Amino acid sequence: MASIDIGAAPEGTQTLALKRANRHGLIAGATGTGKTVTLQVLAEAFAREGVNVFAADIKGDLSGVAVAGDPAPDWAVKRAAEIGVTLNPAAPPVMFWDVYGELGHPVRTTVTEMGPVLMARVLEASEAQEGAVTIAFKLADDWLNEGKKEGLLLNLADLRALLTHISDNAEDIGKRYGLVTPQTIAALQRRILQLEMDGAERFFGEPALELEDLLAPAPDGKGVVHLLASERLVQSPRLYSAFLLWLISELWETLPEVGDLDKPKLVFFFDEAHLLFRDAPKELLNRVEQVVRLIRSKGVGVYFVTQSPTDVPDLVLSQLGNRFQHALRAYTPTDQKAVRAAAQSFRANANVDVAREIQELGVGEALVSTLDEKGAPTVVARTKIRPPNSQVGPILLAARERMISQSGLRKKYEKTVDRESAHEILSTRIERVRREEVRERTRAPTPRSSGARRGSRTTAAERVGGRVATGMFNTIVRELLRGILGTPSRRRRR
Repeated sequence: MASIDIGAAPEGTQTLALKRANRHGLIAGATGTGKTVTLQVLAEAFAREGVNVFAADIKGDLSGVAVAGDPAPDWAVKRAAEIGVTLNPAAPPVMFWDVYGELGHPVRTTVTEMGPVLMARVLEASEAQEGAVTIAFKLADDWLNEGKKEGLLLNLADLRALLTHISDNAEDIGKRYGLVTPQTIAALQRRILQLEMDGAERFFGEPALELEDLLAPAPDGKGVVHLLASERLVQSPRLYSAFLLWLISELWETLPEVGDLDKPKLVFFFDEAHLLFRDAPKELLNRVEQVVRLIRSKGVGVYFVTQSPTDVPDLVLSQLGNRFQHALRAYTPTDQKAVRAAAQSFRANANVDVAREIQELGVGEALVSTLDEKGAPTVVARTKIRPPNSQVGPILLAARERMISQSGLRKKYEKTVDRESAHEILSTRIERVRREEVRERTRAPTPRSSGARRGSRTTAAERVGGRVATGMFNTIVRELLRGILGTPSRRRRR
């Protein structure tokens, strides 16, 4: 069975079977213990075997995988000699992506595709606000089912326009979907404004990322390493976690069932994994557990990278068959509990005191346990991780920009497409209503001023009133004249 080399242990060379790579994994350890190098070794090894990789580059140093490690640093040469491996400077094909479109190809999705649960998380919505988001998505779905483009939620402007429509028509919409208060809508509008100020509006729109571009191999048949520049994105942790969860959810919903292939279609590395689970509602945690459990059969492996195994819920942790545990420090009772939890998650080895050695591991060392041909975990072994063949550390910005400009996907994703959707249609409708209101106010009659000219236009009531007043005045004048002139009044005939 084909496998990739991980490093060397007293028991022999440690490998990861490609057929079991879709059973997911965990790379854990304190800061500075070598997690990123382990991730890089796995990424370039998968690509060498024709398996595509998607990884978040949190600090920028994973970008070195795009350049051959020539010359190799002294520590890499020394470790290679210690474990008996030969360094062959090389680099896999790499594609750079960036939500903000600065350090890679713009990666986008639509608000509709994000869905109400993840969108509510991005907006940091309260329970009441999450209900309003759900109503907005339901209303949009109903409109789409009726063939109305008002239901197209492509970007944040569309979502804002729809929320404004709900607020303006709260009574009618509330009867059908449920009451939403103006205060709730106002709070969501402020969150959308904050997202736009943070630059997140670039993530929502079209052209949306096509999954086929993440799965297509390089022309020579090797796998492509897709790196998501995340130095800035991780500063918005809910957007970061929502994006990565959206991506693996899309893979799960889109890809066909394939069972256990000889090698995965894609391996997905989720760095800073604790951000996914921090303050996550139960519904979201259930979704993560479901996706991780079922996406294996779609030919996708998911590897969580974090500081401690306790950062990952037990339901998810139980699905992670391949473990790479770097050093942990036990300075506090909480740290000691994390060490015990990590030690208990491995298959015991009579020659390894896991709880003690976790605290003694050097940089670049890890306790490793993978799944064997039968799918059972191997006994834990203290392993020196082999150095990568690519560069360790970030590449120069000029080199990155050159690779981006030469990419075959540059023209496809470079420019934003803004087709007619909820924002344009609802804004046009509001503007039309306002013009009608202005027109009606212009047509409405105004009271006649005291200084108006005699020939100015008057209403029917004013004309009738004028005639009555004129008749009374004439009668009074006639009576006065008769009195003065002595003319008797004419008797009314009976």
